Amino acid sequence: MPTAQALRAQLPAADLIAAQVRAALAEDLGAGDLTAALLPAHQRSRVELITRQAAVLSGSAWFEAVFRQLDADVTLDWEAQDGESIGAGQRLCVLTGPTRALLTGERTAMNYLQTLSGTATRASRYAAAVAGLPVRVLDTRKTLPGLRLQQKYAVLCGGCYNHRIGLYDAILIKENHILAAGSIAAALAAARAGNPGVTIQIEVENLAELAEALSAGARLVLLDNFTLEGLRQAVVYTAGRAQLEASGNVDLNTVRAIAETGVDRISVGDLTKDVTAVDLSMRFV
Repeated sequence: MPTAQALRAQLPAADLIAAQVRAALAEDLGAGDLTAALLPAHQRSRVELITRQAAVLSGSAWFEAVFRQLDADVTLDWEAQDGESIGAGQRLCVLTGPTRALLTGERTAMNYLQTLSGTATRASRYAAAVAGLPVRVLDTRKTLPGLRLQQKYAVLCGGCYNHRIGLYDAILIKENHILAAGSIAAALAAARAGNPGVTIQIEVENLAELAEALSAGARLVLLDNFTLEGLRQAVVYTAGRAQLEASGNVDLNTVRAIAETGVDRISVGDLTKDVTAVDLSMRFV
């Protein structure tokens, strides 16, 4: 697993996290928390954040930002860090401050933490499944709407890796792009001509297309829905001339066998699109 320091370096900018949290709070808070307003404004409380199940923690920056925006007088003392394995019943954080702010922020803060910890936990299972093999498991753009950067960060917390963040930071030439361009060679030539310094990857569906891509100078190739035998043949044929990434039909039951074919990378939509939230509880003490 990456270190806490390494993960902090991968967090989105603080102003972006703040903007994301503002939007999430606006969604829940609207014109004001009618229920919390029933309590005295001066009342203070102490709250413990507990996990009810084993998981990998992720999302503490967003959790904190919720309460910072509601009331700067809320203090948070963490007993676990992002990227850390946590056990059922473990106390993760103690919060102290105005009762109204603690109650108002509870759901938004836990929505972030339970979703991102769920993403990190799933990623950790994939990382464990390929442990000891020289392969990277990567996420995809199949993220929950509005949570792209948050989930990409959570994948890192779980010990896997990020593919491109979006459509703007790398080129992935897929089947329809190739058809529109006319050929694999034409698509690659167009990509190189207008995008110096940008990572370019091309998708192929069989060994003949792989041969065409390599002849056209491809250095990063996505092998789409290849069989295990097809992946092995692709690795032998490529012989290190390009990095190979397997994609399609990947789950926790198949990822080890795919990794054992010798591919360099495996992209997995399941890391981010089918997330099961971690069961968390905030209780007043």
